[in-house]
Amino acid sequence: MCWLAQQSAEKIDKFRAHAGSVFLTLLHFDHPPVPHIPHREELERIFPRLEQETLNWNAASEAFPRITQLLGLPAYQYHVLLGLSVSVGGLTETTLRYSAQSLFDYMKKIQSDPSALGSFCETLLKVFEDNLRNDRVSVPLLTMLDQMLANGCFDMFTEQENHPFPVKLFTLCKEEIKRSKDIRKLRSSIGVFCGLIQFQGDMREKVFFQLFLLLCHPFPIIRKTTASQVYEMLLTYSDVGDAAIVEQAMAILSDTNWEAELPVVRERRNCLCDLLKVPRPQLVPKSSA
Repeated sequence: MCWLAQQSAEKIDKFRAHAGSVFLTLLHFDHPPVPHIPHREELERIFPRLEQETLNWNAASEAFPRITQLLGLPAYQYHVLLGLSVSVGGLTETTLRYSAQSLFDYMKKIQSDPSALGSFCETLLKVFEDNLRNDRVSVPLLTMLDQMLANGCFDMFTEQENHPFPVKLFTLCKEEIKRSKDIRKLRSSIGVFCGLIQFQGDMREKVFFQLFLLLCHPFPIIRKTTASQVYEMLLTYSDVGDAAIVEQAMAILSDTNWEAELPVVRERRNCLCDLLKVPRPQLVPKSSA
């Protein structure tokens, strides 16, 4: 049932429809009833027998508001979140819109429940950890995390210094992009790193350091994207430093041609490091053969 629930949250309509249909058939089968279905009572409330034939799993607008309710059931949380990660972070507009909205609606409901939010975050980190460098999951997962951070899904943790959730999330993101040449993955990670600046403590310097590394990435498009998103980040989270310093940093970000030669870019990046009191990244000397 857990695997069927995962497929019922997936992005491909036909797979989702088939999995959802089988899921409801097993749930409501009477001759004899299927035993050992986790959370049967809650499932029958979410998926009433009368709607077994009428629920259109092909329609994202109908499927996702239902399936995201399973995030509140411990036995299904991991698998549904794994399926949702691919949908929310995917490229299909309709699927993305309804899956994301359903996820955000669920997150709003648990904002005042520290236990439920803590459980969700543990599961989210586990999904990430289990799928590290599995690009089918990890790339859309980064996109989903970017959206969740931007939508205030983890606001409860922002006032606590060095909360373990953003610390672990930062570590996993850093590991995910290590030596990566995947432009989509790198661009998605930039959004996550920028979103992590909202958390208090040592996290901020680590985030700046990581973003300043990306400002000198070998790919010009990554440098340009990083500069643009860091600029927006400073606009949004202006409390990261003294107002005058933040203004100077934004001027450097907007006035620099980040697609220029690396030595030129590196000099401008180092100015940002000095301004914001972040250690300058050091060039690693190439080892001789």
